[in-house]
Amino acid sequence: MEDGNTSAPKLPIPGHRNILITSALPYVNNVPHLGNIIGCVLSADVYARYCRLRGYNVIYICGTDEYGTATETKALEENCTPKEICDKYHAIHKEVYDWFDICFDKFGRTSTPEQTEVCQAIFKKLFENEYLSENTMQQLYCDTCNKFLADRLVEGSCPTEGCNYDSARGDQCEKCGKLLNPTELKEPRCKVCQTTPRIRDTDHLFIELPALKDKLEKYIKKTSGSWSQNAIQTTNAWLKEGLKQRCITRDLKWGVPVPHEKYKEKVFYVWFDAPIGYVSITSCYTSEWEKWWKNPENVELFQFMGKDNVPFHTVMFPSTQLGTGENWTLMKTISVTEYLNYEAGKFSKSKGVGVFGNDVKDTNIPVEVWRYYLLTNRPEVSDTLFTWDDLQAKLTGELLNNLGNFVNRVLSFIAKPEPAGYGSVIPDAPGAESHPLTQSLAEKVKILVKEYVDAMEKVKLKQGLKTAMSISSEGNAYLQASQFWKLYKEDKPSCAIVIRTAAGLVHLLAQLLEPFMPSFSREVFKQLDLPPHFSLSDDSGDKPWENLPPSHKIGTPQPVFKELKDEEVQQYREKFAGSQADRRARDVVAAANMAEQLNRTKLSDAKKQKAAKGGGKPKPQPAAEREVTMARLDIRVGKILKAEKHPNADSLYVEEIDVGEDKPRTVASGLVKYIPLEEMQNRMVCVLCNLKPSKMRDVMSHAMVLAASSSDGSKVELVEPPESAKIGDRVTIPGFEGEPDDLLNPKKKVWETLMVDLNTNENLVACYKDLPFTTPAGVCKVSSISNATIR
Repeated sequence: MEDGNTSAPKLPIPGHRNILITSALPYVNNVPHLGNIIGCVLSADVYARYCRLRGYNVIYICGTDEYGTATETKALEENCTPKEICDKYHAIHKEVYDWFDICFDKFGRTSTPEQTEVCQAIFKKLFENEYLSENTMQQLYCDTCNKFLADRLVEGSCPTEGCNYDSARGDQCEKCGKLLNPTELKEPRCKVCQTTPRIRDTDHLFIELPALKDKLEKYIKKTSGSWSQNAIQTTNAWLKEGLKQRCITRDLKWGVPVPHEKYKEKVFYVWFDAPIGYVSITSCYTSEWEKWWKNPENVELFQFMGKDNVPFHTVMFPSTQLGTGENWTLMKTISVTEYLNYEAGKFSKSKGVGVFGNDVKDTNIPVEVWRYYLLTNRPEVSDTLFTWDDLQAKLTGELLNNLGNFVNRVLSFIAKPEPAGYGSVIPDAPGAESHPLTQSLAEKVKILVKEYVDAMEKVKLKQGLKTAMSISSEGNAYLQASQFWKLYKEDKPSCAIVIRTAAGLVHLLAQLLEPFMPSFSREVFKQLDLPPHFSLSDDSGDKPWENLPPSHKIGTPQPVFKELKDEEVQQYREKFAGSQADRRARDVVAAANMAEQLNRTKLSDAKKQKAAKGGGKPKPQPAAEREVTMARLDIRVGKILKAEKHPNADSLYVEEIDVGEDKPRTVASGLVKYIPLEEMQNRMVCVLCNLKPSKMRDVMSHAMVLAASSSDGSKVELVEPPESAKIGDRVTIPGFEGEPDDLLNPKKKVWETLMVDLNTNENLVACYKDLPFTTPAGVCKVSSISNATIR
C-alpha cells in the first residue's frame, strides 16, 4: 500500500535528515516469491518504517520493472501483448505487497511517458559528453523466428568452469550468478522455438565505462564504507576484472525507444533503463523530483536488493549518473541480501519453485508471522534456508512463548477485575526509580534500546529485530523474578510498580517492533486502547514505567499469536512442493477426484432409492451405448525409434513408434512443415493408439501422434510426456476412469467429439478442458505454445 499519512508529496526539508529509499524494482514475469520479498521490498519497508519511527523525512520508492525481453517472453507464453502482461502482473504485485503490509510512498511502474522522458534525457547527456560509442557486435539470430534474440530469449549451458548449468540465460547464469553474453553460452537454443540460433553482426550503442573509471572509483572510495560487505566484495571483483564498454541498446520493440536516427528501431537495454525507473517513478510522485534526485548535499540515498543486482547499482547506474555531469544524488548505503533457499532447493521466480506471495494468503498464517520469520531468516551474510519446521519452531518458541506470552500475561492481569487485578486501569507506581528489580531492568532496557538504534542505523535489520525481542525476554524474566502474583496479595505498591513497568515495556515493544510487524503493533495499541501513532526517541527506554500514564484504561486483551500445528505444517509442505505448474495440476486432480467421488455417492444413493421403490432388485436395463468420455481413448507414452520423409507426400513423415507392444507401430504425421526431421528422432511423444488404421498415400498409419497448434496455425509442437515416463504408460485424464475402447468406431465420432476440448493451458500443460494429461510420472506438456489446440 502507499503511505496515506500525508496528502501532499513530501519534499526534502533543509536542516532535517532527508532519506530516499528504493528497493530493486521487481520484474513482471511472475508473482514474487518469498526470496524476492525479503531481498528487496520487505527489507526496505522495515528501514523506511524505522526512519518514520525516528521522525526522519523519508520517502520509499518502488515499482514494477516492465520493459525488456522477459516481458516479451512471458507475453508469448500467455498469448497476449507485453502491455497486457505488465498490467496483469503490476496489479498482482501490488496486491501481494498490500497483503504484506508494505508501505510505499509511491509504487509505480517503468512503462510510463515519464520513464521515456527521463531515460532519453540521460542518454542525450551521455551522448553530448562523449561517453557513448558505436560498435558492431555479434548477436544470435533465430532463422525460425526471423529475428535477433535478446539475452533472455536464449538459453544454454553456462560456460563458467565448474558450473555447466544447462539452463543459463543469455544475460546471467541463475546458478553461479555470473553475467554473460548470449554468444558465450554452450549449446545455445532459442527459448521460443528451441532451435539453434546462428551468429550475425548488428550495430549497437555502448557506454564507455573505462572512460568513467576514475570518477567511479573516487565515488566508491568515498562511499563504500557504509555498504554491506557482500556489495563491497562484488564491486571490487568487477573493478579488479577491469571495466569494459557495455552495450545499452537491444533489438526489441518493448522498451524505451533510442532517440537517435540510426538506432530508432532499437530500445534501451533493461539494465540501463531499469535503475532510471527509480527516478521516473519519483517524478510520478512529485513534479519536483529533482529536489530528491539532484540534491546530494541534503538527501541520503539508501538502496535495497538481492546480490545478483549489485553491479547494476554500484557500477552501472552510478557511472551513468556521473557521465551526465549533473549533480545527482548518488547512493550512500546499499543493503544486499544473499539467497533465501527453499526446503531442499532454490526459490526460482522463472521456474515457479518456492512459496509465492499469492500463496501465503491461502494459509492460516497471519502476515506478522510471515514478516517476522522472513526477517529473522534474512540472508545478510550467507544464504539462508526456509523450512516449514523452522517457521513453526520460531512461531512457537519466539512469538508465542516469548513475545505473545509477555504481552498477554501483562494485559490480562491488568484487565482482571479487582480484587484479582486492576480492572483494566494502569496503576500508579510511585517509587519505581528506587525499586531495585525495576532499576536493574531499566538499565538493561536502556542499553538494549541503544543497541537497537545502532543496529538499525547501520541497516543491520536482523540484529535490530533480535535486540527488540531480547527486551521481551527481559520482560518475561522480570515478571518471573518479581513473582507479581504474590506481590498483589502481599505488597500492593511493589506489584503496581512491576505491572506499570511491564505495561510500559509492552508499549515500548510495540514501538520497536512496528517496522518489523506493523499489524502486531497496531493490535497491541488497540488492546492498550491507544491510537496507532508510533515514534521512538533516544530516551524511550530509560523509564519504561512512564510510557503509559496512571489511570489509563486499556482495551480488551486477547492472544496475539496462535499455534501452528504439526498436521498444518505437513499439509503446507505437501501443498507447496514442486513448481507452480505441478501444484495446479495436483489441485485439478484433487478437484476431479472429489467430483468423481461425489458423483459415485449420488449414483449409489439413486440406485438404492430406486431399488427400494421397486420392492427389491432394480429392473435390468437394456444395453446402452457407452458414454463418450476421455476414458475411451487409448493414449500412451511412445518413443519415435525412426522417422523419415513419406515417399509419396512432401508434407508427411513416416515414424516407427514403440508404444509398449511387441512391435513398433507405423504412423504417418503431417509435421514436415513444422518440425525438422532431426528433431523427430528418438522423441518421447503421446500417441493415440485406438483410432481405426487409415491409409495415407499408400502407407497404413496405425496411430496418431498428438501435437499442439497455435491459434493461427503457424506453429506446431509435439505433446511430450515427462522425461521419467515409461514407454507404454497410459496417459489419462483425472476423474475419467475405465478401460479404453479396443478400437474407436468412426461412425460414433468419439475422437471428433472429444478433440474440440483438447488444449494447452497458460502453463503449457496439455489438458482436456481444464484437466491435465497425466502419466504415472507427471503431466504432459508442450515447449512454448499456450492456449493451443491439440489434434
